[in-house]
Amino acid sequence: MDVLPQHARLMRLATVAALAVALCLVLAKAIAWWLSGSVSLLAGLTDSLLDSAASLLNLLAVHYALRPADEDHRYGHGKAEALAGLGQALFIGASALLVGSHAIDRLLHPEPIGAPALGIAVMLLSLAVTIALLRFQGHVVKLTGSTAIRADSLHYRSDLLLNSSILLALLLASYGWPQLDAIFGIGIAFYIFWSAINIVREAATVLMDQELDPQISTQMHSLACAVPGVLGVHDLRTRLSGTHWFVQLHVELPGELRLLEAHGLCEQVEAAIRSEFPRAEVLVHADPCSVADHTAATQKGH
Repeated sequence: MDVLPQHARLMRLATVAALAVALCLVLAKAIAWWLSGSVSLLAGLTDSLLDSAASLLNLLAVHYALRPADEDHRYGHGKAEALAGLGQALFIGASALLVGSHAIDRLLHPEPIGAPALGIAVMLLSLAVTIALLRFQGHVVKLTGSTAIRADSLHYRSDLLLNSSILLALLLASYGWPQLDAIFGIGIAFYIFWSAINIVREAATVLMDQELDPQISTQMHSLACAVPGVLGVHDLRTRLSGTHWFVQLHVELPGELRLLEAHGLCEQVEAAIRSEFPRAEVLVHADPCSVADHTAATQKGH
């Protein structure tokens, strides 16, 4: 099952937008840090540099993940998104360690901050473009469910807090509390590292074939059982791969049905699930079951 064309276009556009924003912020923060020497701005610059690398990795991964299934990858290439998420977590974790070590050094050896007005202006610009990017990414994730775009959005949400903290640190430094710049840098480093851990957890659920939300499985089970002629459903299994949901289940059908009729009911079950969950690729296996046996089993269960 291929990704819907409009979803693929949105995912590609989201990766390009993220890379463009990261590169823009790298340039602005580099100039501001060079003139001010702020450790908080250095934290923001480091984070934006790693954002650029992560966004480039994300762009390549999404491009690969959107390739249709082939003979060597019968389930598609969707897990490339989760691998990109792990790569992003590595970048983000490294940035946290770098920022934290520099902040501790600055706390032990304080230095005055220069050109605070320029730094404040740059951080206001950073907040504006990051908010705009997050709104677009949220729209894309809502429509496509992309793991890679969601991971990208997660670390840009951390950027929003990061940039807000840097702005506050610069404002406080301009009023005579330069030591708070380093303290904020340490706090930001911890938050960035925690974001990296969350990205690893999310990527691991995909790579380890974790089941979809139990409520979704329950709803799929109900949809299948609601098809007229289906006596029951068992062994419903789900997993996520990129933007695809893979679903397989066994439906219990009257044993006296002809093969063509049984096949038709299986197609109805598949259609019922896909009408509610368009991203699901459904594999249905028919199990023969006599009506009498099914009724007896039901009564025994009650």
